[in-house]
Amino acid sequence: MDTITKPKYTGKRYRLDKPELLAPAGNLEKLKFAIHYGADAVYIGGQKYGLRSNADNFSFEEMREGVEFANKYGAKVFVATNIYAHNEDIEGIEAYLKELYEAGISAIIVADPAIIEVAQRAVPGLEVHLSTQQSTINWQAVQFWKEEGLPRVVLGREASLQEIAEIKEHVDIEIEAFIHGAMCSSFSGRCVLSNHFTDRDSNRGGCCQSCRWKYDLFEDARENEVWVSEEDTRDSQILKNFELGVNQLPLYEEGDQAFTMGSKDLCMLENIPDLIDVGIDSFKIEGRMKSIHYVATVVNVYRQAIDSYMADPENYVLKPEWLEEIQKAANRPLNTGFFYDTPDHEDHIYEPEEKAVPYDFAGLVMDYDEKSQMATIQQRNYFKTGNEIEFFGPNGTFFKQKVGEIYDEAGNLLDAARHPLQMVKIKVDQPVAYFDMMRKKK
Repeated sequence: MDTITKPKYTGKRYRLDKPELLAPAGNLEKLKFAIHYGADAVYIGGQKYGLRSNADNFSFEEMREGVEFANKYGAKVFVATNIYAHNEDIEGIEAYLKELYEAGISAIIVADPAIIEVAQRAVPGLEVHLSTQQSTINWQAVQFWKEEGLPRVVLGREASLQEIAEIKEHVDIEIEAFIHGAMCSSFSGRCVLSNHFTDRDSNRGGCCQSCRWKYDLFEDARENEVWVSEEDTRDSQILKNFELGVNQLPLYEEGDQAFTMGSKDLCMLENIPDLIDVGIDSFKIEGRMKSIHYVATVVNVYRQAIDSYMADPENYVLKPEWLEEIQKAANRPLNTGFFYDTPDHEDHIYEPEEKAVPYDFAGLVMDYDEKSQMATIQQRNYFKTGNEIEFFGPNGTFFKQKVGEIYDEAGNLLDAARHPLQMVKIKVDQPVAYFDMMRKKK
């Protein structure tokens, strides 16, 4: 793994008891995995008023089930209601928020002042957190929202550690910050490319991630210059421009890599002490539309790192295996975002991405028989005899082996586990536990 460590934060320290680890949950199953693997809280989307309209999202019935499950583990459930509402969105908000409160939701994450006002007036028992969509990055703005009655502000992703320290020095309020996941290539919440290209409003949940599309580049002719000649029209793209009356010079030749402008992903695993010492109250992981394998892996690693540092700060050591685990869930190259400096050209991706994830979620452990060393596995992706696999889990399970003989529930020998959610049995080299995961290399 390429190092992503930046210089240590050397400003004033603001220690706290223990930061909250806040995980994404795109559906009910992901919620349960996130909590099993160590999340203190999860944030979800309902079927209205959220910014991930393409995620599965939760019905009220699923919310109630999720809250009941979270309560068993001492975890909380937050709901993102973070759109910027248009006039037609206003009707129904009050009833929706009341339903969230009745479902047992601990807090809502809100950007629009109109929704904040409705929540405080109509459902005073429902805690309101300010969304990162407000791009709040200075202490006076945070003070404003505190005076408006909000107990927590989710900072804009552009806030630095120094700015966070100044906020904590001036304002006694909970601060939540993104510490892992995808970053917006523009100021968070201010991009209108999706609206322009596809009529899908980013601020109403429709972002098409147009910054990660593949683009051709052209240079306009300068005044009194003509680049397109009759000879040039032999090139198909130049001919098309010529016919349209556009005098542009293509900067790419046929076969060249296309241009993108997406940012690298944020990863602060190597900088846990700085995040804790500066006083961030909630460590937020991005990814409500990411896979179960991503959620479990990332939450599991950060849980270990946070607990290790809090148990013995003076002797804390970053473990290389944590970095290796993060890479197994990484979609893109990683960096430290805005925490230490302003990202530059080295922190963006200008060519089509090569997806980095080399592992698939192959199976979920449902049972383990110690005497026979046989594990009952619920198949999640195809695997067969001879595949190299890894087991990992929230209680420290981690080992590698090859798949030996595979049996179905009736004891019949199989050459592969082919069917989604099929229950099979395999012999394992070490003990495993319920909800441990089995992954395989792609």
